Amino acid sequence: MQSVHLRDEFIKLGQALKAAGLVESGVEAKEVIQDGLVKVNGETDTRRGRKLYAGDIVTYNGEEIKIED
Repeated sequence: MQSVHLRDEFIKLGQALKAAGLVESGVEAKEVIQDGLVKVNGETDTRRGRKLYAGDIVTYNGEEIKIED
C-alpha cells in the first residue's frame, strides 16, 4: 500500500491518483474515475473533485493508496 501525504487539509481524488503515480495525467485520472474504476473507502466514487482526508483509502487497478497527514 502506498501513502500520499497531505499538504493541506485535504487532497482531491484525481490529484491523489496522480501523486501516487497510478495515472499519468489529470485527463487519465478523470477518465478512470468517471468510468467507475476507483473506490474510496470501499465504495465506487465517480467524483474527480472528491475531497480525501487523512485515513481515507483509495483503490484503483489492484493498488491501494492511504491518505496520511
